[in-house]
Amino acid sequence: MASEIQTRVLRKITLRIVPFIMLLYFVAFIDRVNIGFASLTMNRDVGLSPTVYGFGAGIFFWGYFLFEVPSNIILHRIGARIWIARIMVTWGIISALMAVVSGVTSFYVLRFLLGVAEAGFFPGIILYLSYWFPARQRAAVTALFMAAAPLSTVLGSPISGALLEMDGLLGVKGWQWLFVLEALPAVLLGFVVLGFLTDRPEKAKWLSDPERRWLVETMNVETTSKAASASHSIWRGLADPRVLALSLIYFGTSAGLYTLGVWAPQIIKQFGLSSLQVGFLNALPATAAVIAMILWARHSDRTGERTWHVVWACLIAALGLAYAGLAAGVIAVLVALTLVNIGISSAKPPLWSMPTLFLSGPAAAAGIATINSIGNLGGFAGPAMIGWIKDQTGSFVGGLYFVAGLLVLSAVLTLLLSRAKTAPIEPVPQSR
Repeated sequence: MASEIQTRVLRKITLRIVPFIMLLYFVAFIDRVNIGFASLTMNRDVGLSPTVYGFGAGIFFWGYFLFEVPSNIILHRIGARIWIARIMVTWGIISALMAVVSGVTSFYVLRFLLGVAEAGFFPGIILYLSYWFPARQRAAVTALFMAAAPLSTVLGSPISGALLEMDGLLGVKGWQWLFVLEALPAVLLGFVVLGFLTDRPEKAKWLSDPERRWLVETMNVETTSKAASASHSIWRGLADPRVLALSLIYFGTSAGLYTLGVWAPQIIKQFGLSSLQVGFLNALPATAAVIAMILWARHSDRTGERTWHVVWACLIAALGLAYAGLAAGVIAVLVALTLVNIGISSAKPPLWSMPTLFLSGPAAAAGIATINSIGNLGGFAGPAMIGWIKDQTGSFVGGLYFVAGLLVLSAVLTLLLSRAKTAPIEPVPQSR
């Protein structure tokens, strides 16, 4: 009977929550990285050098860094429904305003404000999932949610490429159409969140009384079971050395992810392709990544192992970046970018399953936000270094090697964390 209700409840909450939050992240990620496609024509129109473009694309994460922790703490206190809605409406408005960029200063300011507006969304959803799903199922559910990032590349790349072809329609540049039209869904979905999202299992009227009672009791037992060793206070969550270690590991994976989002279209376009062709080709590596990350996360959940699932994924991504630096043709570049996509996407679900093994309550809100805010500074370091090195050398090679090195460092730190006395304990596989 217990297994029957568990299966039924997990299926219900998965179908209710996961597709919707995937849609939200899909829209968020498009608005975060559509700068990569806009740059194909915007940089020339506005006069942005590779260094300026790389710095401005990455400055988004300074806004993220400064406001991530307070945003997630607010979400924990007032509920995900209101706060996620606020995040989406404000980021949609600012993303649309990117259409009025006219020079370096406005580019920097709007990218920074976009980071401020979106701060708290991703860690907020990770925290939200910890309210609904037992730790045993969390990596697979996180993988489904995070699959929206590569999916946004799969579907968003051809759309972005097509929107650039609207150049001149009604006297508006193609990149301006791109920013405005891709921002509208965020604003609209912000209002949908208010009516659809449920803050906690206790409020889930769409579950029957026995189902709701089982879920509440299960999550309470899990919270109680880790009460002796888990950090609960905000300050302990911020000061936990495991949080800092995971932040540094995430730094490398973020550098890789946003190198793809910000620079991959330009890396592909250098072979003389049209914007529309770039859009379709850029979707291919991400398609492979969606499949790989879901299978990898399921394997991590089934075996109860996290460390090596992060290590191998980081090394595969590093190998892909190194190969991209050597690739001399479109096919070789696509193979390299496929390896990078698979590695980056596959590393994240098992990595994000680690913090909630040793953090709870307000500490989880602060700790997860800290990992995401510090780690996402890699999204500044990777793109900015690639832009600066390209200006100095005229090539992407040095920058790609730099980001590959960060991913190797992430793999090493993951191994060190697993062997340290303060490392999170690997969950023991449950008997079936």
